Amino acid sequence: MKDFHIAVPTSFHPDEKLNSETTVQHIIYLYHQGVRSVMICGSTGEQHSLSLEEKLELLEYIENYDLPDDLEIIFGVSSTRQVFTVELAMAVARSARVSAILLGFPPYIMPSQTDVLHYCYAVMQAAGNKSIILYNNPRRTGFDVSVDTMLKLLENPQIIGVKEAGEMNKVEKVLHQVQREVLIFYGGESELELAVTKGYNALSSIAGNLYPNEISQYFYQLKNQIEISSDTKLAIEELYRQPLIPYIKHKISQKEKIAFGTCRLPLGSQF
Repeated sequence: MKDFHIAVPTSFHPDEKLNSETTVQHIIYLYHQGVRSVMICGSTGEQHSLSLEEKLELLEYIENYDLPDDLEIIFGVSSTRQVFTVELAMAVARSARVSAILLGFPPYIMPSQTDVLHYCYAVMQAAGNKSIILYNNPRRTGFDVSVDTMLKLLENPQIIGVKEAGEMNKVEKVLHQVQREVLIFYGGESELELAVTKGYNALSSIAGNLYPNEISQYFYQLKNQIEISSDTKLAIEELYRQPLIPYIKHKISQKEKIAFGTCRLPLGSQF
């Protein structure tokens, strides 16, 4: 599993219906820019706006599209209900194109740590031999996976990484106690320099949708403690002053000459 991927936003038609074709067109564009790993249906805040049927539709489209063999695809799997998450994981397990699952947690309902363990074990069983990255995002879900729960889950080698969007100091605690190498993904570029000093060793990039080579270089320079370009830092700061995902979609449409669309309302109303 690569330590750098781009979290690709989902394309929608003007009526907000899923646009699988244009989503894949953007992925192909990134591939021609040198990107070799993408994560779809998982980040950028759209995971829970997609129905199970839409996720299955996007998965089927990817499965039947002639994508390059050396393109690594990570597919987001989560839902407000465990039964839907398991069904999607079973479909991903049958996919010849998807390399790994980004396993998110239900929003709002705030499961207990025991509930989280049962949820993950059920999805892991359904996912077959697919590798799994856990996605802990307390700000989005309303609850936080504890260090003890994370370490318990990491006892299973099927889980090859964690995307930690909560307390940065948790990363050092996990890496200190886990008995094997684990990828710890940081989501996005805001405070990325600080994240690297805290032990994050992998990046799930958002800005890479617009600046794939620049962000990849920026990340590896940070990891290797090489002096970084001020131009790249300024571009990131400017990007994050915008309404992030609507702006990125707007710029994708302009840059790649495709009708990528905007977000589902209320997001993206200004575009």
